[in-house]
Amino acid sequence: MSVTKIAAAIAFGLLLATPAVATTVAATATTACSPIQTMHDKLEILKARKWQLADDASRQTLAIDLLDCLGVPDPVLRDELAFEALSAWMRAKQLSADTLRHVNNELQANLKESEPDVAGFRKPFAALTLAEVARTDRMQKFLSDDELDQLVTTGTKYLTSVRDYRGFSQTEGWRHGVAHAADLMLQLALNPRLSRAQADRLLTAIASQIAPPGEHFYHYHEGERLMAPVFYIARKTLHDNADWDAWIATLMAAQKTDEPTTQTSLARRHNLAGFLLPLYFSLQESTDVAQRARLLPAVAKALKVL
Repeated sequence: MSVTKIAAAIAFGLLLATPAVATTVAATATTACSPIQTMHDKLEILKARKWQLADDASRQTLAIDLLDCLGVPDPVLRDELAFEALSAWMRAKQLSADTLRHVNNELQANLKESEPDVAGFRKPFAALTLAEVARTDRMQKFLSDDELDQLVTTGTKYLTSVRDYRGFSQTEGWRHGVAHAADLMLQLALNPRLSRAQADRLLTAIASQIAPPGEHFYHYHEGERLMAPVFYIARKTLHDNADWDAWIATLMAAQKTDEPTTQTSLARRHNLAGFLLPLYFSLQESTDVAQRARLLPAVAKALKVL
């Protein structure tokens, strides 16, 4: 079936959900995310079919092609189609280990790029998709210990490096570097293979963005997203009360009760509260007594300073 015929079938709703047709749809774009409209139309069909693509080889190829769609300016193609397709296939265990490694390696390379991500989409969505990679490994191991450690290194370096604090645009969708990197931290935090040294690297990276220097006020729930991996790390037995007291103290080191009111001091207080309050609430609701004992006293003490 030609591209023209496929487009006509889309327009008249004549494209049936059969394995042969699904294979043809996937085969029309085997290079990058181009042409954009063709890829958009193809993914709309697959989404309507709940991402069912019977031909396994076509699914693997399309998954790799979709990586280039994660940086496009079209928010529907980027977020609701490309990312959603990759997430759905990973969660359904429909991507091979080879494909998953390709996704992991290519997206880590995106995060490591020194060239500025001026548009601000490519790196945040690479981090968000890597969170799905980390989740997939958590559910069924496919990364070696060294590969997992490399993902920790890449993810923490990226989170620490974020300086683009843009969030949602009505016309362009999400640029959410801090939150998307926090989602990667969460999936790594949940991994039973996480070591104490790796957890410490996660905590250091998270701490760097809880109340970043400057006058930026978080207002897209970044604090809640940063809180989640900390909450789950505290469920492990890797750190004791003294460790958590010291970590919370580093967050509060710049917070003075008698400092003059400035935009910087107001932003820091706002952002600290946006992290500490949901952490306090989550700990209060936790049924894990040991977790609460380890972390709750330090959090309550910090909130009193605010």
